[in-house]
Amino acid sequence: MANNVLIGNMNSTSQNHAPTASSQDVGGSGSNQQNTDSVDQQDGTNINDTDTVFDEDGDEVVGSKRAIRSPAWQHFIKFKLNDEVKARCKHCSKVLGADSKNGTKHLLAHYQRCLHKPYPDIRQSILVQEKKKLDGTTTHVSNYTFNADTSRKDLAEMIIVHEYPLSIVEHHGFRKFVGGLQPLFKVPCRNTIKDDIKRIYDYERDKTMSLLAKTKSRIAVTTDMWTSNHQKKGFMAMTAHFVDQNWNLQSRIMRFIYVPCPHTSDVLADILYTTLCDWNLDRKVSTLTVDNCTTNDAIIRILLEKLPLKSLMMNGDLFHMRCCAHILNLIVQDGLSLIKFEIERIRESVAFWSASPKREQNFVTAAEQLGIPYSKKLILDCKTRWNSTFLMLSVAISYKEVFDRVKTRDSKYTCFPTEKDWELASEICERLQLFYEVTVMFSGSKYPTANVFFPLICEIGYSLREWTKSPIEEIKMMADQMVSKFNKYWSVIHGVMGMAAVLDPRYKLKFVELLFPVLYGEEKAKIEFQNLEAFVQTLFQEYVSSNASKKRKSEGFYGGSVPGSSSFGSSISSGHRVGFKKLLSDIASITRDDDESGGMSELDNYLKEKLLPKDMELDLLAWWKTNGIKYPTLQRIAKDILAIPVSTVASESAFSTSGRLVSPHRSRLHPKTLEALMCAQSWLLNEIRATCSEETEAYCRSVEFDYDVEEENTKESGTTSLDDFV
Repeated sequence: MANNVLIGNMNSTSQNHAPTASSQDVGGSGSNQQNTDSVDQQDGTNINDTDTVFDEDGDEVVGSKRAIRSPAWQHFIKFKLNDEVKARCKHCSKVLGADSKNGTKHLLAHYQRCLHKPYPDIRQSILVQEKKKLDGTTTHVSNYTFNADTSRKDLAEMIIVHEYPLSIVEHHGFRKFVGGLQPLFKVPCRNTIKDDIKRIYDYERDKTMSLLAKTKSRIAVTTDMWTSNHQKKGFMAMTAHFVDQNWNLQSRIMRFIYVPCPHTSDVLADILYTTLCDWNLDRKVSTLTVDNCTTNDAIIRILLEKLPLKSLMMNGDLFHMRCCAHILNLIVQDGLSLIKFEIERIRESVAFWSASPKREQNFVTAAEQLGIPYSKKLILDCKTRWNSTFLMLSVAISYKEVFDRVKTRDSKYTCFPTEKDWELASEICERLQLFYEVTVMFSGSKYPTANVFFPLICEIGYSLREWTKSPIEEIKMMADQMVSKFNKYWSVIHGVMGMAAVLDPRYKLKFVELLFPVLYGEEKAKIEFQNLEAFVQTLFQEYVSSNASKKRKSEGFYGGSVPGSSSFGSSISSGHRVGFKKLLSDIASITRDDDESGGMSELDNYLKEKLLPKDMELDLLAWWKTNGIKYPTLQRIAKDILAIPVSTVASESAFSTSGRLVSPHRSRLHPKTLEALMCAQSWLLNEIRATCSEETEAYCRSVEFDYDVEEENTKESGTTSLDDFV
């Protein structure tokens, strides 16, 4: 019901006459009578005009030939209903009689007990100052009206987004703070706020399901396991990835479900299949990205038996996508396992000088005497996180001269590294830098499109083979081990990776053909390239055929009967129209054949076009958005392929073999409550990011992570605390 109903035209004097505080007092009469000729500034209603208008429900709003002096009409709208004069409450929309002979006493009585009325307390007659929004714009100055329902919703969203414990609403300090800030707000109890959170979850879930249902492209799914911090419960998170109508990469979590033991492949596959069906994605899913383990391999086999293969790309050949960040982790772990003893003295030195505040202060003093700024703290590595070893060595190398100086400062320090140790550490850091950067790229919160995957993997393969030629025996031994693991997982290029490279106008098949010898050698490169070329043609033809099938279904839907024709007329002429329908079918078949031949030339024309400059910065999604008219079939393929993520994990846990952890105060919650919190948090954060510009992106990051400016500067300089990866 619209409260803002304008009757007639406002005069200039009434527009500039603002209501006083006493005019809001329902019981007052003197000051209200002075303003009877003014416009109700809050609701925009001129109560003096005699023009007739209608509200949103189509009811006729009644004016008056004389000034309406009762203050009741500040809160009611007069209108006619079945030739009877009625009054509708502006706050709760309740309809009451409004005949002039009955007066307005009953209207004033209703306003006094109306649950939706704004508080007329003079303390609420304040101005809200200019306030910055997330997108950088500012709101205008306006009257402030307290709304308890909105505040409760904001409180629930605050708990969801910032991962506050539900018990915060019962904390004495929080209640004291809210009471001083707004005495009219009644802080809800823990159970009430939990119900509010579940309502937000249900609402956001329906919005997300509606968004995925409207998405015409395929949906890529990733899944990984989380562990509660104390109770050691297992949770499965499932996330959908797609390209929206504006050609932006989107990801939405679907489930965060508790999985009781045992975590067998049958149990996990059943949960995945049920979720896909519940969200109506069983016929829209493109790939499932999982970690590398035998259980996940079995899950893929079970799902392929349940899902309709005809609805999958290449009959399910592309369905299994291995997590690239996990593969890189396995490759590096294998290499470092062979040289762990060679870097032991550096590890012991870092442990010695960071063991106590006094030793650390002595180390800092030595650095200052040498004129070396102590901008990066010494970090002791964790053996389950290869990146921590990389960070430990990179920081320790920058203080090589300091370690040499403190040899004589403490008699207990006997594990100082040799010159050979430092040379080996420098070689290792130089080589692991590539893996570190690639892993961060694959696992970022804004994951890249799949087209960047192929060149990076080729660079890693090329680098590993170059490392095998190193004169340092330890580096050569490490490289041989890493090459063996690399060939195990990427001896055959995944179709998604190859097709994504072809869809990049800077690469296409020409670029891939030149890079394959680097990856496979001259002999095997020819065979692999022929396989990729055949794969591209087959996938393209599959999309052409599916498009033709959709056209046939559309023709069949409208070809049965002409809209608006009667069944009687159709039955009489049906016998004479059979021949004509057959003619139309033959013409349509010929047209489809022509479309398919034209579709094949679409791919040929694209591949024959000149490559864009390799160093050109290109937003690939934006490029395909603008070139869809020229290449409609390839555009559909690009929308499906480029949405597929190459990793299942975020950068904070990409380097860890211990898995993800649920925060301690949330691990004690009921699994359904925990799912509501985790899913709603992801959905709300997506809405927050949607309102942020590039300048305010730092705000979105601060929503998820807590750090000081000094800590952020440290991260930018290359130093990272191990706590950041928990």
